[in-house]
Amino acid sequence: MPTFRIERINRELVREISELIRVRLKDETLKETVLSEAVCSRDLSHAKVYFRTLTPENREKVQMALDRSSGLLRSLLGKRMHLRQIPQLHFIYDTTEDRARDIEDILDGLDLPPDGRRGSREEEIS
Repeated sequence: MPTFRIERINRELVREISELIRVRLKDETLKETVLSEAVCSRDLSHAKVYFRTLTPENREKVQMALDRSSGLLRSLLGKRMHLRQIPQLHFIYDTTEDRARDIEDILDGLDLPPDGRRGSREEEIS
């Protein structure tokens, strides 16, 4: 379970990386990036940064651009954040929305009565 300090650092990482991508980086591919969460290790040596893209077709291009710019982002974070150690950034595509959509499709495909209730207990007995 992350401590309050790590949670605060996670939120700050998402905020700062989003700002750096929007303002400082020149790569147009990265403008499609939407960061959802960062998860730092306890010793701040590594951070998983979860992202989504505005257009799913560009997922691989955005992933490669983020991986290319991770060193520069880490350097810029070092100048902006007051931490003894800036974590190494690992960008991971966030599949949460895709899984939620799949589950919703499965639930929509179920054959349930229109009122959403199952048969009463008395109907099952007779």
